[in-house]
Amino acid sequence: MKTAMYAIIKKDFRGIAGNRRLFSSLFIVPLVLTIVLPSVFVITIHFVPDDPDIAKMLSLLPEGARMESMELTVSGMILNYILPVFFLVIPIMAASIMAASAFVGEKERHTLETLLYCPLTLKQIFQAKVWASFLLSMLVSLISFTAMILVIETELFLLSGRLLIPGVSWLVVMLLLSPAISLIAVTLIVRESAKAQSVEESQQAAVFLIIPVILLVAGQFTGLLLMSVWILLGLGVVCAVLAWILLQKSTGRFTYEKLLQ
Repeated sequence: MKTAMYAIIKKDFRGIAGNRRLFSSLFIVPLVLTIVLPSVFVITIHFVPDDPDIAKMLSLLPEGARMESMELTVSGMILNYILPVFFLVIPIMAASIMAASAFVGEKERHTLETLLYCPLTLKQIFQAKVWASFLLSMLVSLISFTAMILVIETELFLLSGRLLIPGVSWLVVMLLLSPAISLIAVTLIVRESAKAQSVEESQQAAVFLIIPVILLVAGQFTGLLLMSVWILLGLGVVCAVLAWILLQKSTGRFTYEKLLQ
């Protein structure tokens, strides 16, 4: 990667860090999804008596996922089946904050012409914008995951005297599926930003990407769709291949004239 590409990435990071409104919005949704909601679940499960409806739902779990108490079993289901799906939403939402203004933000600040004068091809400029948003989304995901594990394990230890070990599915989600989906989202949103006339218009691509993920979350909550490690691995491989293809083909139709329109 050329030094000029690093310079673009650093500039975009500084732009986000210097904007308090955007910087704070990066962590509001992850905070709710990974700390507030799991804490509510863990505390509620501890103080609510055993429910036959919950027991019926837990019967859908694999035998190896069941523990000695309903409290630990439900907590394990939340940790290993429901929360991983949230980490498909977080990188999309985090990436959209920077990616949506990748090019249209430059237009609004009247800095696009200066950017195009840098010693990089249009494809390299595009890829620098993509990598900036991708790295930001992965950083937010990593911070969210670390905070979530610390909070949940602390609460479980204080309430039940036990710790839960995250399942293998977390490795697949954090190392393959989440980065692949994030790269797909970033590429599509940055490409839309190059054609859009406003940041709001370029953010529309993120809405369509989040819908199928929300359906996955609903399926995990209702027990209709409990995704195994192999399903997650298969989805991760497919998404990784799709992300690579999109990144390679994304600048094919762009020209300097179209960007400056």
